Amino acid sequence: MRFDIVSDTHGYLSDELLEALEGADCIVHAGDICSESNFYRLQEIAPVQACLGNNDYGMGYGPRVKRMTQFYSAGLRWQICHYEERLDLAVCDIAICGHTHRPFFERDSRTRTLVMNPGSPTFPRSAKGPTIGRIIADNGHVSEVRIIQLPKAKRDGFWW
Repeated sequence: MRFDIVSDTHGYLSDELLEALEGADCIVHAGDICSESNFYRLQEIAPVQACLGNNDYGMGYGPRVKRMTQFYSAGLRWQICHYEERLDLAVCDIAICGHTHRPFFERDSRTRTLVMNPGSPTFPRSAKGPTIGRIIADNGHVSEVRIIQLPKAKRDGFWW
């Protein structure tokens, strides 16, 4: 299964992002969606698992979108929380966070949990520019993990 990982879209889904997400089996969003219509647009591409970010309160994403979201897919236990420091790595195989707009992935040395922050496709804060993450997994095994750089998009007269 192909899991495309996004965070911090902040009410804007670029054409470059939407094109990159085509073909995903599941979209995992680590918060700061900031738009109910964007949430529903993502669901048109693939099923969405998401958590609330610090800018999402008052949004109507449904009862499954919480501050901490857990789900089971591809034989793995997933946890999504906007804040890395609030993740409980002892209870999951894959932990997804956001908030910093800076991409990374690593294996926790103690639990061996895969931890990923996909960065932000909208307001990146790293030299990589706009990014998303991708995890390929099935039957309890992760076969690929990567950060994908998106082409820069022009928004409001500025290149992001």
